[in-house]
Amino acid sequence: MRRLGITLVGITLAAGLAAGSALAQSKEPIAKEPIALRDIGSFHLGGRYVDISGKPTREVSIGGATQTLNPNGTYLVEQMYVQYLLPQNRKGKVPLLMWHGGGFTGVTYESTPDGREGWLNIFVRKGWDSYVSDAVERGRAGWAMPEVFAGDPVFLTIDAPWVTWRFGSPGSFDKDPAKRRPYPGSQFPFEAYDNLIRQIVPRWTSTNDAIQAAYDQLVDRVCPCVLLVHSQSGAFGYAAALKRPDKVKALVIVEGTIRGDATTAATLKNVPIMVLYGDNVDKSPMFSAQLANNRKMAELAKTAGGSIEIVSLPELGIKGNSHFAMMEKNNAEVAEVVHKWLAGKGLVD
Repeated sequence: MRRLGITLVGITLAAGLAAGSALAQSKEPIAKEPIALRDIGSFHLGGRYVDISGKPTREVSIGGATQTLNPNGTYLVEQMYVQYLLPQNRKGKVPLLMWHGGGFTGVTYESTPDGREGWLNIFVRKGWDSYVSDAVERGRAGWAMPEVFAGDPVFLTIDAPWVTWRFGSPGSFDKDPAKRRPYPGSQFPFEAYDNLIRQIVPRWTSTNDAIQAAYDQLVDRVCPCVLLVHSQSGAFGYAAALKRPDKVKALVIVEGTIRGDATTAATLKNVPIMVLYGDNVDKSPMFSAQLANNRKMAELAKTAGGSIEIVSLPELGIKGNSHFAMMEKNNAEVAEVVHKWLAGKGLVD
């Protein structure tokens, strides 16, 4: 990892990564202190070589000139992108790795749809060395040819997230924003709903093994660490902890599924796990089933001498959150719940 050897006091992430968009999208004033960093950077890792053969050449126009393109040869595919911000005043005892959900990228944590600070900035301010990833086949990780990614990519219509991610009940979405009826008290910034939709990228249903392999390499490179995972990456985070229980010091799952049994619960008895949920879970068959599964895993962990804590934000008096607590109006309040839980596990100086 590159070390700058200087304090980047001039990099004001509140006015850079997040607040630059806030000026255009939000009325929130820019009044926060600059974030002093000891380093900032990015890298790619993971992937494998594949050989493509038997495909015809074709003529393409590049830069106004016609060229013959031969698609046969060796390619490096299934790599992953990672960005890191390391605060000058480090307080987290280990790095914090943030993994996004299905159909999304690391933008999930970088800033909110309405341009406020995301969890990346918030946790850096709290003193955490923070790493945000674009998983295999997402964002800056890049795609691969059909011979590598089996099947067709999945795309989402603009209304698909509304009920699935618990913004509103069935039938409450309308193409006209003024006619949409979200759940009462919702914390999501619906004036920026289209910005959430803009974040969604195609995903494949056949790339889980490649995604897991890249995440495992990241753990080997960066950790010991805390994993903070969301939705689809809940399963990836749990699997990574199983492979490296000595390196994963805690696992925070935001509305993700734990896929395990009594054996896995025993393996991770020394890894504290928190699973966080927002509102209206009972109104979603998918998330109700997920919560029931995670509660069973919590009982298995307890029997094994470990700990999986299921935390309901409404029961803490924090209400109105959907599937995207890191993006919502009270995202700083929810981040503080996570930070205090990690501090209680002895992971903050």
